[in-house]
Amino acid sequence: MSVQGEAALAELGIAHTVGILRQPGVRPRMSSSGLGWEQLYLSAQEEQPYHAEFAPAPTHLVILHLSGPVTVRRGRGRGARARAVPRGGLFVQPAGRALDVELGGRLDTIHAYLTDEALCAANDGRSAELSEEVGTTDPLIEQLVLALEGAVRNWEPSARTYTDHLTGMLAAQLARQHRAGAHGPWRSPEAGLSARQLNAVRELMEQRLAEPLPIADLAAAAALSASQFTRQFRASTGQPPHQFLLGLRLEQACRLLRTGTFSIREIAVRCGFSHQEHLTRVMRNRMGTTPAAIRRAG
Repeated sequence: MSVQGEAALAELGIAHTVGILRQPGVRPRMSSSGLGWEQLYLSAQEEQPYHAEFAPAPTHLVILHLSGPVTVRRGRGRGARARAVPRGGLFVQPAGRALDVELGGRLDTIHAYLTDEALCAANDGRSAELSEEVGTTDPLIEQLVLALEGAVRNWEPSARTYTDHLTGMLAAQLARQHRAGAHGPWRSPEAGLSARQLNAVRELMEQRLAEPLPIADLAAAAALSASQFTRQFRASTGQPPHQFLLGLRLEQACRLLRTGTFSIREIAVRCGFSHQEHLTRVMRNRMGTTPAAIRRAG
């Protein structure tokens, strides 16, 4: 058998998605098919509203929402849960579990299907059970998935080492921050914000990214008291408002670092950080990297 034939057999592909990407309403834009990736399959697409059931998959699935908010319901009957997932929100489905899911609106997504072997390797050889998540945010995972999508879009064989490194980082972050019991997206019994409320709050955050933003202003955007807003926001996103806002600031900083011409000091101020060192400290703590490293990576 040729080396190419062996690579084709080992490659992770659409067959490992148990039909999720073969639905009529899925319009693919690009994927890692044909690149010989053995531990990860990546696909970017537009998805139309649907309700479907899927058999347990051999791979762990992470979906990054590129648009939104859109309501996603998971499960059925009394155990069903629905959440308005914002742009930048994640959907995590562990390997080996059946899935009943309903997408409430049109959505642009990137799917990352990761082997259990990659997850174990990133967890010092130990198995790691991931949690079922809908709507949580993780700036590091978002940047890793976007970087992998960029590598697919501008693929060169020399980028293989780079994508292997990104895959390892993605697996490590999942094992560290998204394992079962680390934080349950359905823990709170409090009803969450509606899609309209969440959209209004996020728009306000994005409009005033560089300013101090009191909870009272965010609560007013959702037409709630401060205490009601804080509880319901956390129920919807899995995070308190200030942590979600910090994630948005980091996302914008990463975008400007990759595409803009501003200095790191200017980007820090524009994104609501008190100074460059503040941005560096938060980025290192939350993402394990620095503004200079993101700028060099392009």
